[in-house]
Amino acid sequence: MERLWTPWRNEYVVSDKTEGCFLCSKPDQQSDEANFILFRSSLVYALLNTFPYNTAHLMVSPYSHTADLAGLDFEISSEMWSLVQRCTSILQDEYHPDGFNVGLNLGQAGGAGVVDHLHVHIVPRWLGDTNFMPVVGEAKVLPETLEQTYHRLISHFSK
Repeated sequence: MERLWTPWRNEYVVSDKTEGCFLCSKPDQQSDEANFILFRSSLVYALLNTFPYNTAHLMVSPYSHTADLAGLDFEISSEMWSLVQRCTSILQDEYHPDGFNVGLNLGQAGGAGVVDHLHVHIVPRWLGDTNFMPVVGEAKVLPETLEQTYHRLISHFSK
């Protein structure tokens, strides 16, 4: 069996798992680079997924703690989807993916890792980006660190 060494995962393994909602606490910390927050608008924000499916996997989330997509305030919904469009455009310009997966996982049965706080996933996809590693090796190989991704993207959001 081949071994994949992923020493950066140790930080998660040994870290204290905080109670509460990380989508609420991260923006409150005012440490955008440390929390991989790329952009803030008045009602929503964009950040890197720290457990990405692919390189440059972003999320857009409202500041308000809600899981109610159907009852989401129109202004929040409008700002959220506008930022999703902007993120998709930025990722296209910087990474040139062949496509995207964009969506929400609602509720535990819908696959939500965070069931109480809406967030939209934006996952760049490339032809051939799936292989045997996730199935056989139970590992995803990513070609750059979250810090590298953050620094590649942050300047696009300041324009």
